[in-house]
Amino acid sequence: MGVVVLAIVLALLAAAISGRAREWLGTHKAIVVGGFAFPVIVLSALLVYGLTTTARVLDPPAQGEMRIRVSGEMWWWRLTYYEDGRPALETANEIRIPAGQPVTLELVSADVIHSFWAPQLGPKLDMIPGRTNILRIQADAPGVYRGQCTEFCGAAHALMALEVVAMEPAAFEAWRAAEVLPTAPTAARGGALFESAGCGACHAVRGTSANGNVGPDLTHFAARRTLGAGILPNDAATLRRWIADADELKPGVRMPEYTALAPEDREALALYLESLR
Repeated sequence: MGVVVLAIVLALLAAAISGRAREWLGTHKAIVVGGFAFPVIVLSALLVYGLTTTARVLDPPAQGEMRIRVSGEMWWWRLTYYEDGRPALETANEIRIPAGQPVTLELVSADVIHSFWAPQLGPKLDMIPGRTNILRIQADAPGVYRGQCTEFCGAAHALMALEVVAMEPAAFEAWRAAEVLPTAPTAARGGALFESAGCGACHAVRGTSANGNVGPDLTHFAARRTLGAGILPNDAATLRRWIADADELKPGVRMPEYTALAPEDREALALYLESLR
């Protein structure tokens, strides 16, 4: 529609410049039709189209539609996958979806205004405290799609990223089936330190006594691609630096430093987290 309107305007402009229609374009009738009636008709049609499309896009999830609740928090993303209208699993900072299928995201905020945007998958939409906004996305092909918070939300706003990982449907179903199972840590000493150091007061690890809800759920943490909400690789060296002093890597992060722990204790914690697959 934009191309058609532009073509009409350029045709009339060319006619006016050439002089062939200059006299007619200056008449009262031409001004009323071209300057008033035509814009009113076009803009009214666009308004009706926009409102009906928006209403359809923002419809609540239908029965059987894949649904993920994305909660923006300073400065990370809490992700809750639903099945049959009930929460099935929780993870953080990495949205996994089946390629070629529409996915409904319920966007909420736990504190301040955030904004979700994965440019290759859909438009930007704000996340407002006390309100649920609906965004439908679809990845046509498997791949990793970058996302970002695009509403200033505090000190670490620029470091609040995420990845949307689109998988083949069969691979996604296998991932989801494994993800809902409790974790099976193998580093016993690190698990004991995780509890005694108070990590379980902020983080949950399904299958253990850790049930904190302040920070990200760390169940199957080692299977995630990134650390720090999409800004760092989830590798051995970065994990150990993060445990010691997360604020050094992500200024403003709410996780306290653990430099008071002995190096061998921090190593035991790292080995424990690396076993959460």
